Amino acid sequence: MLESVVYTTVFVSDQDRALDVYTDVLGFEQRADNPTPDGPRFVAVGVKGQEDFQLLLWPGTPGQAQPVQGRIPAAYTIEVEDCRKAVEALKSRDVKFETEVLEYPFAYIAGFQDPDGNRLQLREGR
Repeated sequence: MLESVVYTTVFVSDQDRALDVYTDVLGFEQRADNPTPDGPRFVAVGVKGQEDFQLLLWPGTPGQAQPVQGRIPAAYTIEVEDCRKAVEALKSRDVKFETEVLEYPFAYIAGFQDPDGNRLQLREGR
């Protein structure tokens, strides 16, 4: 039956710009950039060392989720070893965070957006 989830789609307005941000700024590695018949390219990125899951950067309308407690939930969450350190590293690359590091009993979390308005978050489990 079911084996695993292999990719999820992140809707972007410009695949080339998104590929640059996800690889050059956020540090993902490019996994695929293949043409499709009569359509957009199949562009996928993933976290180095995590071979079984990818983000598909696909043309579409990004960032259209319903708010929860006044905030739009993250499209996806990236696990990090040290949330504060990761936030500072990404800020140095001009990533604009919507919050400082939030402390919850289960994790430290910080949210930001990609250039298309997709909300992402960093998470350090506790």
